[in-house]
Amino acid sequence: TTLGKTRCTAEKLGHQVHVINPSECKTIPCPTYPEIRLALGAGKYVKKQITQLQPTHIHISTEGPLGYAARKYCIKNKLAFTTSYHTQFPEYIRERLPIPLSISYKLFRRFHSKAARTMVGTPHQQKILEDRGFKNIALWTRGVDTNTFKSKNKDHLNYPRPIWINVGRIAVEKNIEAFISIDLPGTKVVIGDGPATDELREKYPDVRFEGYKFGEELASYIASGDVFVFPSLTDTFGVVMLEAMACGLPVAAFPVTGPRDVVRNGTTGILDEDLKTAALEALKLDPQDCINQAFEYTWEQATLQFINNLNLARTV
Repeated sequence: TTLGKTRCTAEKLGHQVHVINPSECKTIPCPTYPEIRLALGAGKYVKKQITQLQPTHIHISTEGPLGYAARKYCIKNKLAFTTSYHTQFPEYIRERLPIPLSISYKLFRRFHSKAARTMVGTPHQQKILEDRGFKNIALWTRGVDTNTFKSKNKDHLNYPRPIWINVGRIAVEKNIEAFISIDLPGTKVVIGDGPATDELREKYPDVRFEGYKFGEELASYIASGDVFVFPSLTDTFGVVMLEAMACGLPVAAFPVTGPRDVVRNGTTGILDEDLKTAALEALKLDPQDCINQAFEYTWEQATLQFINNLNLARTV
C-alpha cells in the first residue's frame, strides 16, 4: 500500500518513478515465507536498470537481494541513496530462528549505514533504531485513501455482533493468535492469508477467515465491523489502522511501535497489555473521532515528506 500510493502520488506531482522489483527476474520463494519471492541474478539486473535509467534519486525499499545489489552499485559508483525501514525484520527472524536480536540488528545496521537517509514511519521507531546505533534517520509518515475507506452501512457482514476485524498477513510474526484466542462476544473476522492460515483455521473453527480482499471490497468488510483488533508486536506503522479509522472503527492494540504513534489512546483506540480489555473498551469509543483522525493523514503529505528526504540526501 505504502509503495503503491507513494508512486502514484509522486507521479501526480509531476515526478517520473521507475520501480525495480522481482517480477522481472527469476525468483525463488523465501524460506518459511513462500509468498515473498527473492530475485536471482539481482546484481546484473540492477546494474542494467540503473545504467539505463540514470535516475536523479535512488531509494532502496527493502533489504533483500535487489536491495543489496542496488546498495553495492551505489557505493561502487559513489551515488547517494536512501533506504527505508518498513519492517522489524530482526524480530521476524527471531520468531522463526533462535538468532539473537543483537546479531540481526548488526546486519541490518550495516545495510543502512551507507544510506544518506533511512526513513521510518514513526518517532518511536526512529528512537528504537537510534538506540540500536542507526544513523541519519528521517521520518516518513503514511496516508489513507479516504475516498475508498470511509464509513458505510454495516450490512456487508451478516454475523453476530460485535464484529471484531483484523486485516493482514496470517503469519507467526503478526501475532494473530493473540487476537483469535481471546474470549470475546460476537464474531472474529480475519481478512488476509499467509503460511499460518490452514493451521489457525483448523485450531479456531469459529473464526471467519475471509481470505485476501482489496479496494472497495476490503473497505466494505472493514466498515462492517465494530472494532479493529491489531495484535502485531512488530509493525513499524500499520497503515491498515488508519484505513480502519477512516471506516469509523476504533483500534484495539498492544502499546508497542506502530499503535503507540498512530492510535490516540482513549479517543481513537485503546492500547493495553491485555488485548481483551483493549477490545472491549474500544467498543465504547466514538467512531467519528476515528474518522476525524484518519482525515489528518493524506498520501500527498506523506509523499511530499518522502520527496523532501530524497532531496536532502543529495545534499549530504
